Amino acid sequence: MIRFRWSYAIPLAVLAAGGGLAAAPASAATSGTFSVTGSMNAARVNDTATVLPSGQVLVAGSGFGSVTLASAELYNPATAKWTLTGSMTTPREDQTATLLGNGQVLVSGGIGTSGTALASAELYNPATGTWSAAAGGLAACGTATECRFGSTAVLLGTGNVLVAGGLAGTNSNPGTTTAAILYDPATNSWTTTGSLNTARQGQTEDLLASGQVLVAGGEGFTKHAGTPLSSAEFYTP
Repeated sequence: MIRFRWSYAIPLAVLAAGGGLAAAPASAATSGTFSVTGSMNAARVNDTATVLPSGQVLVAGSGFGSVTLASAELYNPATAKWTLTGSMTTPREDQTATLLGNGQVLVSGGIGTSGTALASAELYNPATGTWSAAAGGLAACGTATECRFGSTAVLLGTGNVLVAGGLAGTNSNPGTTTAAILYDPATNSWTTTGSLNTARQGQTEDLLASGQVLVAGGEGFTKHAGTPLSSAEFYTP
């Protein structure tokens, strides 16, 4: 079955009433413990979180039931507070989010309001707090190569972003893909690259010191039949 990333925001008032807890800046935390901090402005599931060069955290999107969000907000560790920032151009959940070398954040794919995989991508500019459409390199929607959700992305040493695997189709009838694509921030364009050896979604994807990328685990999935994977492979840029 599909494994989703759960990210609930519990109202601080509820926590405080139950145990006298109060929000505190991250700097006030005690080693080896969890401390309550400020709650988000919206409850979110299957969202993404990206640490910005400023030290703030950008959280974007969400999907639960029939509701898909385009909204985004920023967490400030120094004040333990969340503030709304510009909304994405497209509501989405289960997308990828990658910090680029220029300080902007690339968001790609995901599931839209119709429950189908998205081909679109967009960029968040922390300097202006706004989003703009990135090149539609995921454009050939309807092919397993281009539209996907539940994929993973990593920034390569070249400055390009590798997006690999994921689920193509609809949320109710998906199938894993082996496809991988590269986004080039310098040209705002996408190109295909070598495919995974095994179709997978929900895998890990990590940049190694050698510049290669290790992809491990995940799940093979076809028409609601999921199989956990123990296999791993590496990508050479």
